Amino acid sequence: MTKIINDYLFDESAFDYHDAAFKALIRPDTKRRTLKIPPILKADKVEGGTIYYTIHAQTGETRILDGKATRTWGYNGSLLGPLIQYESGKHYHLTLVNDLPEVTTWHWHGLNIPGPIEDGGPHAPVQPGESKGIEFDVHQPTMTAWLHPHPCPHTAEQVWKGLAAPVTVVNPLDNLPQLPHDWGIDDIPVIFQDRTFHDNQWDYQADYDMDGTLGDTALVNGTANAEFTVTRPWLRLRVLNGANRRELRLNTDKNIVMTQIASDGGFLPHAVSLTKIMLTTAERAELLLDLSAYKKGDQLLLKADDTVILTLIVGEFTEDNRVELPSKLKEIDRGFTGGVDHQVIMSGMDDAVKINGKLYDMTRIDDRQELGKNEIWDVSNTNDDMPGMGMIHPFHMHGMEFLVLSRNGKEPYPNELGYKDTIAVNPGEHVRLLVKFNVAGIFMYHCHILEHEDTGMMAQIEVFDPKHPKHWNLKDLCAKNGVDSMDANMKM
Repeated sequence: MTKIINDYLFDESAFDYHDAAFKALIRPDTKRRTLKIPPILKADKVEGGTIYYTIHAQTGETRILDGKATRTWGYNGSLLGPLIQYESGKHYHLTLVNDLPEVTTWHWHGLNIPGPIEDGGPHAPVQPGESKGIEFDVHQPTMTAWLHPHPCPHTAEQVWKGLAAPVTVVNPLDNLPQLPHDWGIDDIPVIFQDRTFHDNQWDYQADYDMDGTLGDTALVNGTANAEFTVTRPWLRLRVLNGANRRELRLNTDKNIVMTQIASDGGFLPHAVSLTKIMLTTAERAELLLDLSAYKKGDQLLLKADDTVILTLIVGEFTEDNRVELPSKLKEIDRGFTGGVDHQVIMSGMDDAVKINGKLYDMTRIDDRQELGKNEIWDVSNTNDDMPGMGMIHPFHMHGMEFLVLSRNGKEPYPNELGYKDTIAVNPGEHVRLLVKFNVAGIFMYHCHILEHEDTGMMAQIEVFDPKHPKHWNLKDLCAKNGVDSMDANMKM
């Protein structure tokens, strides 16, 4: 009999709702609105194995609540962005156009592409009114990723204003075509965020919290009080916690079993059955819901803690899209052993956050790792030395996916056995990761509470190819790209 997980797994004493500055979610006093489904971005052109896209970062207005529209930012639209699809084995040419009143970057969270320019960290700014082109190859498994800005120290505010978009990778050699895959019908994104409205507007500075900015209104795909009509019994949810700070503890009013089939880096080795799941910021999970037992007109409420964020309404089933899942979704070798090669200590809260006792310096290389080599990273969170004040830090690495080997010497949580790029670390905990980079360059690693990374809770690693050595002068790179490296090093 399949074991069903009925627990959020993480240390409850460190959940965000214990913070004195915590804002509980409320259901907005506004009519229910149909869940917005991001359109699929169309290619400008296709030439052989090269696909061309153009992505604008722009301002706009979006009607979210009853009454006047909210001033928002988005990609190729007024809020969030379209679905950007990549196929493994293809070459992509992107034109990035900044129509915003300030500098921004395009960070491809979850893509294994060269850094720091193509990856889109703070070394790769696009100035207002400027257009830049980047090119890269995609070689990785089928997965759900996302796009967001990374212009430290302004990442948090730009995400808050609306810059985020879903991204998928399809690898024909690593796909399960029997799964629901009709975008917007039985395969839908659930991009969770929270915002506070001030006379229908967002005011980041008014709501700013150095430990992570929280809003009191839940949005899914930029939709408040969202509803979606289900027309097939199997529904695939691509859940992204796109919030600046808030932990998403997803559950349902009917305690329905959710089958998790994938995490950040693609399919899990085996499906995991659960009624509750917790995602910290930037984590993703793909969930299957079986609604075949429900009748037309029935409703299922998806909740964050006790607050409804999405109402699923059972409609007329047009076809039965259920199939038997294979016992093994993906072959993953977890037999690696060895000593620790790298250590990351995440410490502090508010303006005291650091990695390995240092604040971020974009001209400094903090660590080095050889291209293509498996190495073990020990990532710890020392917040347990602050009784009653500890918090969970989500740790993210650019340019690769890792395997979680252990938590304090014990097995990872059951839904952490696949590849990931973001992992939540409890206070006082050591999490060991198996890390291998398949692309060279400079990559960042940091806490993904956006205000923490803007404050300087980041570091960067050089991934080097001994067969093709390269010397990096990051001060010259910043100067060449018009980056004020002193401004980007920390937020005071």
